Amino acid sequence: MPHSQNLEVKLGFDIIKTHLAQNCKSELGKGHVDKLGFSSNFNSVNKLLQETFELKSLLQHGMGFPALQFTDCTAILSKLKISGYFLEEEEFSELKRLMSSSEAVFVFFNKQEVQIYPFLYKLNQRAFEYTSNLGWAHVIKEIDKVIDEKGKVRDHASTELANIRKKLAAEIRDVQKNLDKIYRTAKNSGWIAEDMTLSVRNGRLVIPILAEFKRRMGGFVHDESASGQIAFVEPAEVLESNNEIRDLELRERREVIKILTELSATLQPQAGPLEKSLAYLGTLDFISAKALFAIKIEANLPVLSPNPEIDWTKAVHPLLFLSLTAQGKKVIPLDININSTKRILVVSGPNAGGKSVMLKTIGLTQYMLQCGLLAPVSVDSKMGIFSGIFIDIGDEQSIENDLSTYSSHLSSMSELIKLANSKTLFLIDEFGSGTEPNLGGAIAESILEELVETEAFGVINTHYTNLKVLADKHSNMLNCAMKFDADTLSPLFIFTMGQPGSSYAFEVAEKIGLPKRILTKAKTKVSSSQLNFEKLLAELDSEKTYLKEVNASLLTDSKELKDKIKQYNNLKEFLDTEQKRILNKAKIDAKDLLNQTNKTIEKTIKEIKEGKAEKEKTVEIRTQLDNFKKEKLNIEPVKPKQELILEKDDSEWKIGDMVRLIGQETYGQIMNFSGNEVEVAIGQLSSKIKKNRLEKVSKKQIKELGKEKIAPRITGVNLNEKMSNFSFNLDIRGKRGDEAIIEVNTFMDDVVMLGYPSVRIVHGKGDGILRTLVRNHLKSFKQVRKIADEHPDRGGQGITLVEMF
Repeated sequence: MPHSQNLEVKLGFDIIKTHLAQNCKSELGKGHVDKLGFSSNFNSVNKLLQETFELKSLLQHGMGFPALQFTDCTAILSKLKISGYFLEEEEFSELKRLMSSSEAVFVFFNKQEVQIYPFLYKLNQRAFEYTSNLGWAHVIKEIDKVIDEKGKVRDHASTELANIRKKLAAEIRDVQKNLDKIYRTAKNSGWIAEDMTLSVRNGRLVIPILAEFKRRMGGFVHDESASGQIAFVEPAEVLESNNEIRDLELRERREVIKILTELSATLQPQAGPLEKSLAYLGTLDFISAKALFAIKIEANLPVLSPNPEIDWTKAVHPLLFLSLTAQGKKVIPLDININSTKRILVVSGPNAGGKSVMLKTIGLTQYMLQCGLLAPVSVDSKMGIFSGIFIDIGDEQSIENDLSTYSSHLSSMSELIKLANSKTLFLIDEFGSGTEPNLGGAIAESILEELVETEAFGVINTHYTNLKVLADKHSNMLNCAMKFDADTLSPLFIFTMGQPGSSYAFEVAEKIGLPKRILTKAKTKVSSSQLNFEKLLAELDSEKTYLKEVNASLLTDSKELKDKIKQYNNLKEFLDTEQKRILNKAKIDAKDLLNQTNKTIEKTIKEIKEGKAEKEKTVEIRTQLDNFKKEKLNIEPVKPKQELILEKDDSEWKIGDMVRLIGQETYGQIMNFSGNEVEVAIGQLSSKIKKNRLEKVSKKQIKELGKEKIAPRITGVNLNEKMSNFSFNLDIRGKRGDEAIIEVNTFMDDVVMLGYPSVRIVHGKGDGILRTLVRNHLKSFKQVRKIADEHPDRGGQGITLVEMF
């Protein structure tokens, strides 16, 4: 189906084209922008989108994609095809740039895996079928033999050229030398003005002489200044030398032409392949322009469907996005769904509430997609293919055709009804407006019913109540609204589906200061049913907003409750496991003690019998038995430990000094230094600890306390207390990197000390920076066996599971 007239201008697609052209580096790329058009072929659209998406990925991920540096060589290649024609030196330089860019692109894609960039790879291979994997390197080499880096024919391109240029340079030096001598003499004689130097006229070196002295110089006058005061004279002494120079220059040019002709003949068979290569680079430049624009507007590749449908999330108007982003503002995104069940959306709401922008967002986004541009929607959006887009926005009044605004709208509607089908998308603003409301509403309702019969898809904006009622009754239509804050009487620019919106006509009129007497009088002129309908819509919108807020609060509370229950269950599971472990250990210890006790009693009885109950022997044996009972069965009360307070020592650290963990009483002796780590002996253990986690303490004080040697066990740590207060969950969300690492260090020290098999560190998802920092740090603990994400239902990447050896 044909589109509406001036569709691209109405939607703003002409401005999109301007942005694309600015991103192009060549005229060929800009030519593709000019030809850019709408397609309803699924395979064609998919190919264009995939190519753009792949190049966007290349540019975003810094894969070293080569810069496209070439010019439009179409005219040069046309001349190259002519037998006997030769290209100029600079034209060979342009061809070399073309081939170098082509070669770089060819080599780049040949290094990539086919499955990563399949569409670009295929485009590249098709453009270079002629190369047989050789590329342009051999052709570039042939050009480099003749043309230098400055784009000139090399001296040694032929033996003849080398000899000519050698003679030419010698002659020029001789002429220069003679002219310098003549110039100084003339200067000293006052024949030459102060600011005049040697010059060139007609390709010959000349001396600028004051006109009155030109006869004294002698020679050939080649030119005069505009005022006639200066004559440019070629002295007689250098006439023959200049003639020789001129002859050598002509011989040089003939030899250069001969060389260029031979080189052109060598490249002539490559004219066709070079044209293909040029066309390919032009296409690649165009795709690159689309990719750069997609990056700029944060566009994505949605899920593409061959069927006509719209299921978008976070869609934005690209031009509005660029404008507001430049102002430091954000666009409110659009979520919309149009499918085979709900084919037509009837959108209502107050004026200036964003209905027209919403309509243009839908039209422009869909049109961009079907022109092969990535769409400004989220990646999970689904976009279908329509056969055509019809749009009726703005004033289409035509003086030439003697059409009023309303007549123009009716003419558009008539055309739409004739052409609409099940693959058409129509977008109509202010549907039915422009004439007497009751009659306009009736006609609009009839047109809408007719459009439903065509099975076309569409969105219309309206203020007519009868259209809202029709949408509510019809199964293929759905009422929608642009939200409005009833308290502040200001638009929210949020699109909602499922209920109509109120126009808030009286409320807005009151806000802008219209006298109340006028509003009161106006209300008496409107039917009570209409007023009640508008009032009901406003109340429903207000209540819906309130219920949404309540629901959000309940969801938050529910989530917190689930988290608490989950924490409780985890803790209960842990405590139950610990209880079983402790009871099992106690049973084993009791069994061992009972066995030892029985053996001791049996041994005692045996010794008494063997000693025949001698009094002294019996007393001795009873004493041994009492000591065993005291040692094995009695539980001595634990005396409160005197708090050990060690003074901090700020002197320079050295091996043998005493240090302790900051904030703890555990101390040990420095055994060695390794970078920013210190090897510390704590009791019978030796461990490497970051220096910033330690502080030096007074060794003298430890000796005075009778601790001359390192304590045989870790002191200052109450394991029972730590066990009871320990939580196997560490939450570091919201912490800075250095704060988080300190907490992780302390936490992991306790984990190692208490022997926990596995723990959890909650850091949140965010950008993954804190997660990466924590996981890299955990790798420095030798006791860590495995690091993994939590189950997706329990936090996923926001939580790190740590399993210990």
